Amino acid sequence: MERLLPHYQFSEQHRLLTQASPAGLMDAVLQPGVSEDPWARRFIQLRELPDRLRGALGGTSRLQAKPPFGIDNFTLLGREGDAEIALGLAGRFWQADYGQRPLADAQAFAAFGEPGSAKLLLQFSTRPDADGGTWLHTETRVFCTDRDAVRRFTPYWYLIRPVSGLIRRRLLARVRDAALAAA
Repeated sequence: MERLLPHYQFSEQHRLLTQASPAGLMDAVLQPGVSEDPWARRFIQLRELPDRLRGALGGTSRLQAKPPFGIDNFTLLGREGDAEIALGLAGRFWQADYGQRPLADAQAFAAFGEPGSAKLLLQFSTRPDADGGTWLHTETRVFCTDRDAVRRFTPYWYLIRPVSGLIRRRLLARVRDAALAAA
């Protein structure tokens, strides 16, 4: 995380203690379906509703032919054993269609600097607990490439942050549950 996005203007962190193994937790992060939370899906549908409705009514919609936003929109940037996984996005997240820009890999993420845009790093990590459990931690960092992007992203961040935090906490629980079920 420090190598891919050491400088950022916005961040959010969450964690939970579990008895699942670090390997099981990191494997569960990438397991298909783990991130598919029906509750989170409802919030994403609500966020996308205006643009999709505009398209359904004959207007212009960049989301109309696309599946709902989800973990598949992220690019896997890397995994360091059983300690850390990093996923990334780039674009103009405040736009109705997210303004997402394609990223091929971690090198493309690190190099991304398109004016008026932002890049987001979602990291999952594990740390041992003194009592034998494992801390599962997630951190989201956002770097805006210029003042215009900061100005546009700031209200969006404060609007979505409470829901984003709840989604992250629910995601941590889903990862924990998947890791424990696989064990």
